[in-house]
Amino acid sequence: MITQPLGEIPEKTQEAIVLHLKRQGELTVGDLCSVLGITSMAVRRHLTGLQKDGLIESRIERQTRGRPTYKYKLTDKAESLFPSGGSTLAVDLLDAVYEQAGHKGVMELLSIRNKKRIERLKARVNDKPLAQRVEEVAKIFSEDGYMTEWEGLPDGNFIIYQRHCAVHDLANQFRQLCLMEPQMMQALLGVKVTREKYILRDDPLCAYLVHASEQPQELTQELNQDLASDSQ
Repeated sequence: MITQPLGEIPEKTQEAIVLHLKRQGELTVGDLCSVLGITSMAVRRHLTGLQKDGLIESRIERQTRGRPTYKYKLTDKAESLFPSGGSTLAVDLLDAVYEQAGHKGVMELLSIRNKKRIERLKARVNDKPLAQRVEEVAKIFSEDGYMTEWEGLPDGNFIIYQRHCAVHDLANQFRQLCLMEPQMMQALLGVKVTREKYILRDDPLCAYLVHASEQPQELTQELNQDLASDSQ
């Protein structure tokens, strides 16, 4: 499985396949055999692994003679393996907002974006029991790169773990980002969510307790404490 951003020079065969597909768009098994210098059996084995990881997809191209050919290309998920200027752009935008309107302006901008995401994601949790909503929310954050897991507790509550922060560097500068996560969880789950562990407070992960029988709460107090501590 490829987990790190790719450079110009691949270190493994699967990385080389991904880079060739990025440069060429679509390739067949035969094409990959030619550029990699390995057997078709080896190419197919690597393609199967990449498909399992959701990084490539295939389509059938009919031929005038003989059997149809499969062509392979990268999925949208694979785009995350390549360097992007998105993080720098986000920092620049939030810096500009902060210079013009301070912490309040940053919070307003992030809240607008969060509300729009919540509206788009509601269809994934509507009409589901709480346990299934928790599972879907964990899946949503994993798709965003947070390495998220969840489990049910004996008291009927749930815990959501994030073992990686996908916006760690940005959140270090703008703690308002960290408020967006529990707000989204509450909006999608319809119950109270509290942060129990916090990577930016030197915990090994972020952990959120889902209170199955309690209503959502106002979450700005924790943010105000973080901003106050940052300014000291």
